[in-house]
Amino acid sequence: MNDIAGVERPPLGIRLLHALQKEPDLSAMTAEELVTFREAVNRKRASRLARVITGLPDRGAVIRWQEVTLSDRGLRVRVYRPSPGRGGGNVDLPLVLHVHGGGFVGTAAQSDWVNSHLAARLPAVVVSVEHRLLAPGTPLPAAVDDGWDVLRHVLRHAVEWGVDPALTAVFGESNGAMIAALAAIRARESGLLLRAQVLVNPALDLTETAFDYASMAQHANSPTLTVAQMRLYQRLAVPPGMDARAVSPLHADDLNGLAPALVVVPTLDPLADHGRRYAARLRESGTPARLTEHPRATHGFVSMPGAVPRAKAARAEIAEFLRERLAGPVASRSTKAGGR
Repeated sequence: MNDIAGVERPPLGIRLLHALQKEPDLSAMTAEELVTFREAVNRKRASRLARVITGLPDRGAVIRWQEVTLSDRGLRVRVYRPSPGRGGGNVDLPLVLHVHGGGFVGTAAQSDWVNSHLAARLPAVVVSVEHRLLAPGTPLPAAVDDGWDVLRHVLRHAVEWGVDPALTAVFGESNGAMIAALAAIRARESGLLLRAQVLVNPALDLTETAFDYASMAQHANSPTLTVAQMRLYQRLAVPPGMDARAVSPLHADDLNGLAPALVVVPTLDPLADHGRRYAARLRESGTPARLTEHPRATHGFVSMPGAVPRAKAARAEIAEFLRERLAGPVASRSTKAGGR
C-alpha cells in the first residue's frame, strides 16, 4: 500500500505483525513478570519459525554458541565463522564484535541473518555477545562491561580465536549500538585501535533529554518500538542515583579520535534523531561518520529482513563499510568526514 498524503507507513509485514501481537502493560510489569515475558520473547526470536521474519542464515557461515570465561563471570557468545570454502580455515581474520538489540529482551540468535552474512562475505569472525539484560538490580553498565570485556578477552587470545587484533570493528543494534559506541570510546581511552564502529538504530541518550527529540514525539507509537517501552528501558538502565551521562554517548565530552562510524537510521523510529545527532556530533568532533537513512524502515529492521525490505540494503552498506575499513590502511581520524 502506498503512503498517504506524504506520510510514511511501515511495510505491510510490520503492520500485520503489529496487529497480531498483544502489547503487555509495561508500566505495571513486576520483576518476575519481566523475566517470564523476556523468556517467552527470546524463545520466539530464536525459533525456526521466527526465521520467516528474522531471515535465514548465510550458508557460507558456521554458527555455534561458545562460552567465554572472564575473571569474574562466564558469558555465552554466538560465533560466526566463514565455512572452509569461504576462508574459514584462514588465521588472522578480521574480528567484528557484535552486540544485539533489546534492552530488557533480546538474544544474539535474532541477528543470525546479518552476522552470518558478514562472516561469510567479508570474511571475518563475528562474535555476538549474549550480554546481561536489563532488570531490577542489573542496570546498563553490566551489559556495557559484558561487551567491553568480551572484546578485550578475544583480542588477548587472538591466536586461539584466529583473528587479527589490528583488524577489529564493533557493531551494535539499538541498545547494543549504545554498548558498541561506549566500547569505541573506551577503546580510544585505553589505546586499543578499532578500525570501525557500526551503529544501527542506536539508543544514545538516557539522560533527562532522552525524550526531547522530535522523532520521539513523531513516532511515539511506532509498531516495533514505543515511547512506553523506552521509558521502561530507561528506568531499568539508569536506576535512581546513577549518572545517566556515563551511559549516554550523545553527552560524551570528547568524541574526537574515535573509530570511523557508520550510523544507520530507520526513519520510522522514535530513536531516529539519536542517530542523526550522534553522527553530527562525531563529525563536529573530527571523527569520520557516515549517516544513512532508510525510508519506511522501523526500529530493529536489520533483524527483520522478512518484514522490512530495506534490511537488505542496510546489510549491503554495513558489509561494504566494514570491508573498506577492515581491508585497507587505517585512515586518519583527524580528517572530518561527512555526508550521507
